[in-house]
Amino acid sequence: MSAQIKHIEINNTKIPVIFEKQTSLPILNMQLVFQNSGSIQDENLNGIASFSAKLLNEGTKKLGSTKFASELESNAISLNVASGFETFVIELSSLKEVNEKAFKLLKKLLKDPNYDKNVVEKIKTIHIGSLKRKQNDYDYVAKNQLKDILFKDTVLQHPTSGTIESINNIKLTDVKKFIDSTFNLSNLIIVVGGDIEFKELENKIQTLLKSMPAKGKKELKKVEITAKPIIKELKKPTEQAYIYFGSKFNVKAQDEENYKAKVASFILGGSGFGSRLMEEIRVKRGLAYSAYGYVSINKSHSYFTGYLQTKLESAKEARELVAEIVKDFVQKGVTQEELDAAKNFLTGSEPLRTETLSQRLNRAFNLYYKGLKQDYPQKELEKIQSLELEDLNNYIKSHKEIIDLSFSIVRK
Repeated sequence: MSAQIKHIEINNTKIPVIFEKQTSLPILNMQLVFQNSGSIQDENLNGIASFSAKLLNEGTKKLGSTKFASELESNAISLNVASGFETFVIELSSLKEVNEKAFKLLKKLLKDPNYDKNVVEKIKTIHIGSLKRKQNDYDYVAKNQLKDILFKDTVLQHPTSGTIESINNIKLTDVKKFIDSTFNLSNLIIVVGGDIEFKELENKIQTLLKSMPAKGKKELKKVEITAKPIIKELKKPTEQAYIYFGSKFNVKAQDEENYKAKVASFILGGSGFGSRLMEEIRVKRGLAYSAYGYVSINKSHSYFTGYLQTKLESAKEARELVAEIVKDFVQKGVTQEELDAAKNFLTGSEPLRTETLSQRLNRAFNLYYKGLKQDYPQKELEKIQSLELEDLNNYIKSHKEIIDLSFSIVRK
């Protein structure tokens, strides 16, 4: 049974529910997804979304983190809160026999988060310790430096986990404000599947969320790349050169020709061995163990990006080669052999993308979230199968903006 789009009314607000009943295992998995509520809301205080998720993972004020965690563990219940860029997600998983207990514990968490100054200070200490360790993770440093280049003066300029300075500045009142703003029925999408009837689920959800307000839907902010292409090097005591690169890719999540972008991205650098970047950089020249490049298409922003690691003495050659490969790709397009290989892989691997309940629910959510119909994947495959070489190459040539690459390099 595939996922269905249903609705539940709470406080005069219709909440979309992506639901799939599966009786093969006596389990329930539910996600409360608050859209337009993740790190994209970090503008005034970098890392606040990530920090708030960590606080919600500390249990309730009444029970405290240890007792709350013990309640979850003794009943084999998993309750986790995480922040994405565009979404803030609470995930609940349990066996069917303890569904009632799982919903009660989640309700307690929503009503009584562990708002305690000592908890905030504990999270700060752990979080800052993690950020300090990441200062020596040069792959992480290079990636964040690229975002600083590409998304200058936008919320994406900064790491979603925040900086040592921004985390130090977070106060308990900031966390309360963020969570109060996020817990909003108007922005909620529920994703749920497992061994449960929808009517029973509807009653549980209405009981769970009846005290949550509807404050009006937040509008998603668009993030644009406005920076001109540059090369930025950062000197660190490393034995390798870490190279990240990226550029504009002018598409939207609902563009009808995004299936062409999927094929082009696969051929250029998303397929591993056999991709242009991997073949030219690793196989032919041995400049890197791996090299990837792909397009990232989101509701708030889209761009082309990639990365590789190479020897210190090969950094300049590798960077120039990446620029040359991307330019040649846009100007000359792909071959029929490359297109046929991409078609075969994308079609053949399709069944593997919907094997599990979580995969199907995740796909159904992404389609709904992006405003696409649930039969979009099947139609996309049909379009890919009938895609002609000339049409694909004309599409690739129309996106000359990806040639204007910026590079972030960390090296000795």
